[in-house]
Amino acid sequence: MSTIQKTKHIGRNISRIRELRGMKQEALAIAIGVSQQYISTLEGTETIDSERLNSIAEALGVSAEAIENFSDEAVLNVIGNTYTNNDIVNAGLNYNCTFNPIDKIVELYGEKEKLYERLIQAEKDKVEYLEKIAKGK
Repeated sequence: MSTIQKTKHIGRNISRIRELRGMKQEALAIAIGVSQQYISTLEGTETIDSERLNSIAEALGVSAEAIENFSDEAVLNVIGNTYTNNDIVNAGLNYNCTFNPIDKIVELYGEKEKLYERLIQAEKDKVEYLEKIAKGK
């Protein structure tokens, strides 16, 4: 492990957090009332005054300390420690059928037969009704 302390680049941290949140520079600029070019310049800056940092943190939905202490390694550690192969199954990508497709086909066929029987009975009732009307005249 290296004993050299890396300097914190606040602008780069803002950029990474913004990207992780799925936010474009324009959206962040609108949220804090500046131009997109200002955000671009700001993300290249190593230090930012605390007032501006607080407004950016609020727009990003994080604390100012989170921006100051952000590290890609920590994010990767969290992802690495929480991701498992079971997450795929839990995400709805389970391709194993929970029912027998043939049983469903047989069930649908039975329902179709019942519908035809009801349709035939309705036609018989209609014919019978029309015959009654015809005899009444």
